[in-house]
Amino acid sequence: MSTVPHRKIGTHGPEASVLALGSWHIYDRMDFADAVAMVRHAADLGVNLFDVGVYGFPGQPPVFTDVLFSAIVRAAGIPRADYLLSVKLWLESYPEQSLRDQLARALFRAGTDRADLVILGDIRRTDLDLVRLAGDLAELEREGLIGSWGVNNWSATAVRTIRGHALEAGSPGPQLAQLKYSPCRRSIPDGGPYASLFAEGLALQPSDVMEGGILAGKTTPSRQIGRDPGGVRPSIIRAAAGLGTAAASVDATAAQLCVAFALAHPATCTVLFGASSTEQLVDNVGALEVLDRLGPERVRELVEPFWADRGVVDPEGA
Repeated sequence: MSTVPHRKIGTHGPEASVLALGSWHIYDRMDFADAVAMVRHAADLGVNLFDVGVYGFPGQPPVFTDVLFSAIVRAAGIPRADYLLSVKLWLESYPEQSLRDQLARALFRAGTDRADLVILGDIRRTDLDLVRLAGDLAELEREGLIGSWGVNNWSATAVRTIRGHALEAGSPGPQLAQLKYSPCRRSIPDGGPYASLFAEGLALQPSDVMEGGILAGKTTPSRQIGRDPGGVRPSIIRAAAGLGTAAASVDATAAQLCVAFALAHPATCTVLFGASSTEQLVDNVGALEVLDRLGPERVRELVEPFWADRGVVDPEGA
């Protein structure tokens, strides 16, 4: 019997597992047989959403996580119809580099003909044409190249704006917001601007729930981790030990408490995390039992002292 339940993404998205397995560069570092065993076990537990967030660009150093994923799922014996693929499309060079060209390259590397979910990368420029962007996405939806789409760390205003343009273009618009969300980094998903979007049907996909492993106890990460809005990472490093103690007090690991906290948000449809071993995967899935045993209110009470970006980061987002 499956362990991981499924929820609908937004108002028009697919039914996805409440835990999603992602890889930025993880599969590049794993033994292939170990990666196959882990992904197979994830599928057996009910995980059906897999995110490969990076793919190669011409002229850039080679990366292989997405290419490896296509081989991993084949070796694991998981039919394409049995899983949802989420890919990212980047906006730095748009529209000179079209969404269609990016998507074609991503799908070629992942060995498939469609993306069930597309996540638009951060907005890092002031001249982004949201009308054109919404129209291009609507066209890809109509052609069946993408199922649904969402955004990564956008402001609430930008989400609301592109949703209006998308509706005019015949698209249901963004179905989820992939946002940094952890016991320490909460201001945007827990803030008022996004609360109104969630009330209107937008779903939340918490990401970076362990702050690159820091909150799971790896306080001196050896690899590059995500950006640090508000410059609160030193506070997060200091909070890691206390979070571990709080988790142990309820017979949980720090990783489980982080995932349980993300699941406790009422708008969460699926929590995105990476795992580099089957043991780590199983530990993270154990967050479901922790949340069921403690309940959302108790989980949030346990992590309340560790909120690092309160009053530092604008809840509107950026």
